[in-house]
Amino acid sequence: MLLQTVRPNIVQSIRAFRVEDLLQTAQDTGQHFLYANLGNAQTKQEVLEGIAEAFLFPAHFGKNFDALYDCMTDLVHKAGPQPGFIVVLEQIPDNPRFDREAREQLLDVFRDAADYWADRKIPFRCFYSFL
Repeated sequence: MLLQTVRPNIVQSIRAFRVEDLLQTAQDTGQHFLYANLGNAQTKQEVLEGIAEAFLFPAHFGKNFDALYDCMTDLVHKAGPQPGFIVVLEQIPDNPRFDREAREQLLDVFRDAADYWADRKIPFRCFYSFL
């Protein structure tokens, strides 16, 4: 299996993995596949809007990091038993309007979500790349 050497609850660079292979693995294992290409985003607001649109968040999504965490955890948890998640955040911006601190805050949300799902024994793997 493609992810046998990847911990079940982790946020890491996509490096050696291809998006198509991760999608296939999600389908083969019955896990949710969440994909957002953020190549056109320049600001925190645009990054959050891009994720919300790609992940089909509800219209009332607050477009801040706390709301992102809530949507990735509590909202999904309340929807019933979950099989696991493979998340891909491709081309996260790397510019003065979305600087290193903003990128780390974004990835921290997904690290916290991975911890949340780990506590519930649900795999949550997030892969990312920078633009």
